[in-house]
Amino acid sequence: MNLGVHVSIAGKIYEAVDRARELGCSAMQIFSRNPRGWRLSDLDPRDIKEFKRRRKEAKISPLSIHIPYVVNLASPKKYLYRNSIRTYIEDVKEADLLEADYFVTHTGSHMKSGEEAGLKRLSEALNIIISESKPNCLILLENTAGSGYWLGYKFQHHKRIIERVQDKQRIGLCLDTCHAYAAGYNLATEKGLKDTLNELDDLIGLERLRLIHINDCNAPLGSHLDRHEHIGKGGIGEEGFRAILHHPKLKRLPFILETPKKSPQDDPMNLAKVKKIYYEVFV
Repeated sequence: MNLGVHVSIAGKIYEAVDRARELGCSAMQIFSRNPRGWRLSDLDPRDIKEFKRRRKEAKISPLSIHIPYVVNLASPKKYLYRNSIRTYIEDVKEADLLEADYFVTHTGSHMKSGEEAGLKRLSEALNIIISESKPNCLILLENTAGSGYWLGYKFQHHKRIIERVQDKQRIGLCLDTCHAYAAGYNLATEKGLKDTLNELDDLIGLERLRLIHINDCNAPLGSHLDRHEHIGKGGIGEEGFRAILHHPKLKRLPFILETPKKSPQDDPMNLAKVKKIYYEVFV
C-alpha cells in the first residue's frame, strides 16, 4: 500500500521528509512555501539538494506538491489572474527542482463571473503555464466541494478544462474523497462509488486519476461544505473507505491523508485506521 500524509515544511524544507519517514509514510505531500501568501523568496539550492537526498534515502514516492491557496487561475480580476499565472510558473519550476511527481492544483473560483467564463480563463492560464514552464511533474486537477463560486465540483468541469488544454499529456486528476462527498458523490456506498468512478471514466478517463486525497467528510452529502474529518468518523464512514481502498481501480494508487491535525496523535491514528481497513481484506 502506498500511503502518506500532507506534512509540514516548518524549519527547513528537508525536515518534511524526516516527518514523513517518522510516520512510516511511503508517499508524501507538502506546500513548497507559505500557502497563504505570495512568494517572498526562492528555496536555497542547498536545501533542495538535501531534500532530494533525504527523500531518496527514505524511499518516498510519489512526492506531491500542493498549489498555494492564494493562486486563482479562474479569477476575473486582471491583477490576481496575472499574478496567479506568474506565481504558478515559479512554483511549478521549483516543484521540478525538488523532483516532485505531482503538482496538485485546485480549479479556483470564478468570483461571480460565471462557470463557463472561469473554466475558459483557467484553461487559458494552464496553456500559458505549460508552454512557459514545460513542467516535468504532472499537473493534477483536484476536485472541490463547490462552496461559493468554486469550480471543479463536478467532473464535467475537468472534462471541459482538459479539452481546452493543448498539451493534455501534462494533465491528470487528484480525487479528494471529502470534496467529492460534499459535492454530492455518495462515496459512502458501493453503488455510489461505482457511479462516481463510471462518471469519471466516461468524462475524463480513469487513466488520468493518479492520486487520492483520502479524507472523511464532516458535512452532509451534497452540502458543498469543505470540512475534512478523521477516517471513519464522517459521512463516508468505514464502509465507504473499505469500498474505496479495496476497489480494483483504486487500491494501487497513492493515498495522501489531509485529515485534521489537532494533536500529534492525529496523523498516526488516521494512518493506522487506513491500514487496518486496507489490510483486513486485501493482502
